[in-house]
Amino acid sequence: MSVLLSVGVVVLYKYVAPPISGMMVYKWWEQENYSIDYRWKSIQEIDSSVPLAFMASEDQKFLNHNGFDIVAIRKAIETNKDSKKKRGASTISQQVAKNVFLLPTKSYFRKGLEVYFTFLIEFVWGKERIMEVYINVVELGEGVYGIEAASQNYFKKSASKLGRIEAALVATSLPNPLFYSLAEPKAYMQKRKLWVLRQMNNLGGEGILSEWYE
Repeated sequence: MSVLLSVGVVVLYKYVAPPISGMMVYKWWEQENYSIDYRWKSIQEIDSSVPLAFMASEDQKFLNHNGFDIVAIRKAIETNKDSKKKRGASTISQQVAKNVFLLPTKSYFRKGLEVYFTFLIEFVWGKERIMEVYINVVELGEGVYGIEAASQNYFKKSASKLGRIEAALVATSLPNPLFYSLAEPKAYMQKRKLWVLRQMNNLGGEGILSEWYE
């Protein structure tokens, strides 16, 4: 029954914007007077530099992997054997699976569910929908979820009006948007922004996403 329910929800979210995410629920439950700013926009209503910047910063193999970056996982395992600072290897697909459907707890069971939902969304949704959900639900500040809310809060305009430089700056806040605040960008963020812009060009520019914007 639970399998059928999970598949049904994944199929539903292929066509309907998730009304809330597991991450939002978790933080609302954990923090008193926690407010949520979440404004869904279709990917066609968001400047194409935004998904490109997020790919350049977070997951450069996004368009080609099946939900998991095996090379990055192996590197992380090797690095984490001897390092106190743990290295992650989550793809954008895994982050969507975790943030939308699960609570941010740490257990092997939760990790197993993340793998399950990652396979599901890769099979049912496809890359465009995964990216669309990601840029709408990703946390980009305290209670700020998605690129439209971030754009309105930090740049005072719609995400459809963002340019490449602003999109690259937003991407630098990940994966720790509460420390790397877009309200007061750190020097590191300004430096990394230039790196993200170079990577956007190296990936092939916005043209690699032309099918999503036809």
